[in-house]
Amino acid sequence: MQNFVFNATTEMNFGRGQIEKLPKILGRYGRNVLMVYGMGSIKRNGIYDKVMSLLDDFNVYELDGVTPNPRIDKVREGVMICRNYHIDVVLAVGGGSTIDCSKAIAGAYYYDGDAWDIVMDNS
Repeated sequence: MQNFVFNATTEMNFGRGQIEKLPKILGRYGRNVLMVYGMGSIKRNGIYDKVMSLLDDFNVYELDGVTPNPRIDKVREGVMICRNYHIDVVLAVGGGSTIDCSKAIAGAYYYDGDAWDIVMDNS
């Protein structure tokens, strides 16, 4: 795989060694990070330890247990963490469901109503 950076509002860095850029990238937004991940495979494969060591100078809060087709309760839990700890950046570590959950959390963080309103868009 060739290294490349894809940026279309959301920046995604792909390729070997890209994870080393994580502190610099997140540092642009702040020091309080909500790390969102699934059922623990990142702990078994070593990614969790790698990310935590890279973010040693950050305040990292965790939301684990994101399942496929994330439940709205998990999104609400993430929003509550964001509000309680003044989270600056939401970091998804995992696959599509983790990313989806993280996007919903980040969007709902700045919304005064319930996160489900954003998902349903009954306007």
